[in-house]
Amino acid sequence: MGTIALIIAFVVESVLTAYCIKTKSNQSKLRSYVRIGALSGFVLLALVSVIRWNPVWYGLSALLLIWAILGLIALIRSKPDTRQYRGKRIVFRGILSLTLAFVAVCPALIFPEHNLIATTGGYSVATATYTYTDTGRLETYTNNGQDRKLNVELWYPEAASGTYPLVVFSHGATGMKSSNTSLYRELASHGYVVAAIDHTYQALYTTFADGQTVWMDPGYMNQIMAEDAHTDRQQAYLYYQEWMKVRMGDINFVIDTILAKTKDKGSGAPYQLVDPREIGVIGHSLGGSAALGIGRVRSDVSAVISLEAPFMYDIQGTKDGQFVWNQNPYPTPVLNVYAETWSHLGELTQYAENYALLSDTSATAFNVYISGANHLSLTDLALESPFLTTVLAGSQPTKDAATCLKIVNKVSLAFFDTYLKGRGTFTAGGTY
Repeated sequence: MGTIALIIAFVVESVLTAYCIKTKSNQSKLRSYVRIGALSGFVLLALVSVIRWNPVWYGLSALLLIWAILGLIALIRSKPDTRQYRGKRIVFRGILSLTLAFVAVCPALIFPEHNLIATTGGYSVATATYTYTDTGRLETYTNNGQDRKLNVELWYPEAASGTYPLVVFSHGATGMKSSNTSLYRELASHGYVVAAIDHTYQALYTTFADGQTVWMDPGYMNQIMAEDAHTDRQQAYLYYQEWMKVRMGDINFVIDTILAKTKDKGSGAPYQLVDPREIGVIGHSLGGSAALGIGRVRSDVSAVISLEAPFMYDIQGTKDGQFVWNQNPYPTPVLNVYAETWSHLGELTQYAENYALLSDTSATAFNVYISGANHLSLTDLALESPFLTTVLAGSQPTKDAATCLKIVNKVSLAFFDTYLKGRGTFTAGGTY
């Protein structure tokens, strides 16, 4: 819709400019009518839901309102335009108007309107967001002695009875708890309770229950930008250790908190819907690495899914410039989902364990490759902003976002159904 709005603005402004030049007049009154008509048309489209009103339209609506007010004032005054006609001024005004329109429409271009992926399960889905305080850990990224706080959003089958497996999700390096909403909704619709974590100071931002908003820590962001396992493995290892300590600490705390609340009969839904005997973890990128680490250290976790992530926790140090890996077999059934990294697994030193699992027949490890996808195609950002998905990942996906996310949903559901619900045998590995 943003593209359409920009095209309309270009056509209208071009026609208006051309008419002024042809008639050699400023056409101030006509311009005022056009501005008022533009605002009226925008409001009408929003009222009939052709335009879905959301923050991406704030800039354009403000610009149209200002233009309409100025046009209305000019019409009320009814003073003849005595300014001398100048073609260059008319052209400059047209260019300026189009530039302002482009800037105002940019949010709608970057975040175009899109439809949510429909769930396929039999349950309607409900959500609840909580702020948990870990009194056993001080906040890593501040020096004020405060306990670490986390925002956790739970997605669960609404009006359901009985108990259901718990799945905990960890977002990517600069993501947020909402990064894979399509997946949460799909799992919840099939009878899962999904807990999505905002990793405070590692998330883009998070807003706690008291209204406080916390943004990503600059030092952490600098680490993410500086990490290079190809040129400096020792420094990369130190970063990995620090990140895994925070991330895995968060996941452990969230799991333990939810399990404790399942024992409190007064906690209500969604906690009373959780089956404490069936726990899975899943994550994207850095969050996937943390999920893989949790599968290594928690015996109560029965299934792990990693959306394009290396086994960071399994790196035990460096020797002679190479990573030293944990040689013990990975103890938990694991599904690794890959996009563009797939064709480089043998070249990326931090993915050495992933590469080894491709041929390890003794491990309960499965691999899925989604061709035509990039790293961020595995998240809802691909649906929300194709532009940012291409820019941030550094490559343009050739497979559309909805198709990629539906594949992620399908294989994740099948894997968890097998290892958390004991339904059938997982056979969804391979290339898509």
